Amino acid sequence: QVQLVESGGGSVQAGGSLRLSCAASIYAYCMAWFRQAPGKEREGVASIVLDDSTKYADSVKGRFTISKDTAKNTLYLQMNNLKPEDTAMYYCAADFLMSRPSLNPAAFATWGQGTQVTVSS
Repeated sequence: QVQLVESGGGSVQAGGSLRLSCAASIYAYCMAWFRQAPGKEREGVASIVLDDSTKYADSVKGRFTISKDTAKNTLYLQMNNLKPEDTAMYYCAADFLMSRPSLNPAAFATWGQGTQVTVSS
């Protein structure tokens, strides 16, 4: 079974940056970052597939960048110009069937344990 381990979360002030990493035991065709704030539904942030096609949530376009290193089986999320509304638990997800990026959490069966991102104003 695929295992995903996120790291890189932390606390930063608004305008700051963080880089999240997701180490996978096996790299999947489609991988994505999701986030969930207290009392809110899980939402897709960014997704990438093997041919480097990407998809971003409108709220993070121009600020976040998803990338991958398939040689290291690692997914990244570079987050710049962070805002307090970016505060959430961030999760990595993987799927071995999809060939197009997706921000639909129901499409992913494999999840990491999450890493907390807190942005203060």
